[in-house]
Amino acid sequence: MKIEWKSCFKVCVSIFLLYICILYWQPIAGFVFSLLGAAVPLLLGGAVAFLLNILMEKFEKIYFPKSQKKAVLKTRRPICILLAVVALLAIVVLVGWLVIPEFTDAVILLFEKLPDAINSAIDWIDARHLLPENVLTYLDNVNWDSIFDEMIGMIKNYGGDALNFIISTVSSLFTWIVNIFVALIFAVYILLNKEKLLSQSNRIMNRFISEKWCHKIRYVLRVLNDCFRRYTVGQSVEALILGVLCCIFMLIFGFPYATMISACIAFTALIPVAGAYIGGAVGFVMIMTESPAKAFLFVLFLVILQQLEGNLIYPRVVGSSMGLPGIWVLAAVVVGGGVAGILGMLLGVPLAAALYRMIRHDMRKHAVKQAEEATASSSVPLAEEQPADPPAEEEPAPKKEIKKEKLTSKRTPRGVLFCVLFTSQLR
Repeated sequence: MKIEWKSCFKVCVSIFLLYICILYWQPIAGFVFSLLGAAVPLLLGGAVAFLLNILMEKFEKIYFPKSQKKAVLKTRRPICILLAVVALLAIVVLVGWLVIPEFTDAVILLFEKLPDAINSAIDWIDARHLLPENVLTYLDNVNWDSIFDEMIGMIKNYGGDALNFIISTVSSLFTWIVNIFVALIFAVYILLNKEKLLSQSNRIMNRFISEKWCHKIRYVLRVLNDCFRRYTVGQSVEALILGVLCCIFMLIFGFPYATMISACIAFTALIPVAGAYIGGAVGFVMIMTESPAKAFLFVLFLVILQQLEGNLIYPRVVGSSMGLPGIWVLAAVVVGGGVAGILGMLLGVPLAAALYRMIRHDMRKHAVKQAEEATASSSVPLAEEQPADPPAEEEPAPKKEIKKEKLTSKRTPRGVLFCVLFTSQLR
């Protein structure tokens, strides 16, 4: 009865809490979102810690891995964390330094050259009478120079008032700096004490969660960690190789903005399937400011390079480590981009790979269980219906024994007949 009353009490409390959540959904949702907003530095720190952990483990394999000296053991973790932070900041600064200034200059140059290009295109269409005269008259009367001068002024003002734009959209630059700083400090603390944190989390799970659910949670976390790790390492190496090859061939063929476009393509190549083409669109716009013919040749070059990279480099570097078919990779990129933009594209593939691996593991486990049950059920009737073994045939006896048996079989009837006749005569 105690167990039944406890179960009823839990059910009643759960229903009451669900009713409260439905009735006061807006304030509760606002409170939850405010908590998530306050926890943004911690969440960002966890993501940074995951990236730094990959670099830190690489440096730990290089920093005297076999040494057992106390000085090396004490300094290995802090020095490797410092090297990982420096490497990550260097990558971010290098990409920003290569991409942002040249991209801004290319966009400004594009707007400066577009009026002449539009006027020449209108003259070409007018000479061939491809559009009605009223449309051509309207296009001729448009002052394209003034329009694009205003757009260039807006871009330049945006570049000069970037601080005001950031303050107005993010509430203050100081808040973001503090958040990034707190996230970095939190990531360093996680890496310094990751073994202790793992032990504490295991003890808490064992205390408050059943063993069955602990096993399931640990399995899901292992799969997620493995998928995100494989995706991050594989895509980063593949993007680096693609960016270097793109830069080398662009310099050989004489395309403009080689370093900037290659850095942009390498950065966007972190997104599977469509990433390199997104960077290629940026490169096409920039090269268009110099030469339209080179821009179309660049598109052809990028398609060929992407095919070679996808068929030769990608299978060797990344291969089937994600374990996700190509059609599901494309679906994950499309759905993730529709839900959360670029961040959704980056996170959609490893999440889909983890979900695909767990479903496949469960299906295989279910198939093995069904096969074992079918084998067990089919073996029982076979044992019942199996006929009894036929009696084994006796081996033929030696010839002397056979003769004795024949003699005894002949003498026995005569003795019996003599006894019967003798007893009848006595009567």
